[in-house]
Amino acid sequence: MENRRALTVGMVTLVTLVAFEAVAVTAAMPAVARALDGVALYGFAFGGALATSVVGMVLGGSWSDRSGPARPTFVGVVLFCLGLVVAGLAPYMWVLVLGRLVQGFGGGLVNVALFVVVGRAYPAAEHPRVFSALSAAWVLPAIVGPAVAGAIVQYIGWRWVFLLVVFASVPAMLLIWPRLRGLTSFSDTSPSVRMHWPVAAALGAGLLYVGGQDPSPLGLAVLAVGLVVALFCGARLLPPGTFAAARGLPAVVLLRGLAGAAFVQTDVFIPLLLTRERGLSPALAGLTVTVGALFWSAGSWVQARPAQRLPDATRLRLGSAGIALGVLSAMSLGFASVPIPVVVVGWCLGGFGMGLTSPAAAALVLGYSAPSEQGANSSALSVADALLTTTALALGGSLFAALVDRGPIAYVAAFAVALLPAVAGFAVAGRTYAGAGALELARERAGAGRG
Repeated sequence: MENRRALTVGMVTLVTLVAFEAVAVTAAMPAVARALDGVALYGFAFGGALATSVVGMVLGGSWSDRSGPARPTFVGVVLFCLGLVVAGLAPYMWVLVLGRLVQGFGGGLVNVALFVVVGRAYPAAEHPRVFSALSAAWVLPAIVGPAVAGAIVQYIGWRWVFLLVVFASVPAMLLIWPRLRGLTSFSDTSPSVRMHWPVAAALGAGLLYVGGQDPSPLGLAVLAVGLVVALFCGARLLPPGTFAAARGLPAVVLLRGLAGAAFVQTDVFIPLLLTRERGLSPALAGLTVTVGALFWSAGSWVQARPAQRLPDATRLRLGSAGIALGVLSAMSLGFASVPIPVVVVGWCLGGFGMGLTSPAAAALVLGYSAPSEQGANSSALSVADALLTTTALALGGSLFAALVDRGPIAYVAAFAVALLPAVAGFAVAGRTYAGAGALELARERAGAGRG
């Protein structure tokens, strides 16, 4: 028990640092672009890291299944830190982008490997609690990250936004490493992944991001090509029947991607609407996002309580309904007569719904997975989330850019892009249950593998 407590603390610390870096870099990047004269590469600094993370996720899943999660976790942390060092010391913007590519790849390895660590190191009954802790690790960075990053940029320089995370990551890795070395593979016969599919999907995701920033005909063409490539190649990285919402594991993977796409798309545009159309200061507008993050943590805590008796499919359906109501509250702000507190209350529901959905889906994926499949299936969960979120952001951003001169209607259109996956997620939630037999079989195999 003591070993698992230290392991949990180390993993939560690593996830918190990854989350802080994601939030802090977003806040610091305008200063970076000015300092390095790199506005032309601004979008690629974000999209490139997301694209390489897809490759890292797929490789991390396959590697964890074949060799255990220790090595991919270690290599992922090393590459994550190396990318941060390169970015923090970059003399030119293209060097910083290179560092972001390495960092994204390492982060993808870590994210999936830690999922496998949960499956290998903890009994199934503890999976919801551990995933709740990992999900909650995003809350504090979401609350204080922008302010801390702003202070770092102002008082000691933007480079330290990257470099300080390195100094904190090393102790966290040292804390969990002794516990990881004993987590070996359950099978050395897991099939090797064919890397051309994740690489192609990553390129498609990058094209989506680039095309979504350009409302010109050329940008729309790039967006369309990226959409086709990302979804066609991404389908090869997901369980068969995922996009058809086949019962069981495929439906869970799809639901997690839909929920992430709906939540992030809405979360991005709420502060923009409140500042530009309702006249709120950036700090006040950001409080809405903070409230959503706090209720995400509350939802994660509730779904992990042993006392709650709701079936998995019911929790996922309630979570999806909360996200959809949150999106609708944001859409309503497109009408001037709707008061701002409506979106505050609505986004509390959206955050709570995401808190119910995200860790419950992760635990359910492990429940459906044999030990030798945990890496591949955890990878699929992360890949679906990354690809569908990128798709929503690209399509929503492109539509917003095309309609921005028409005032609030542009925001309504952007939120409509989020509403589609939210409603689809509610419909898919009922298909996540494949019968007690499927879950019991996977859990029996997991118990046999741990024995």
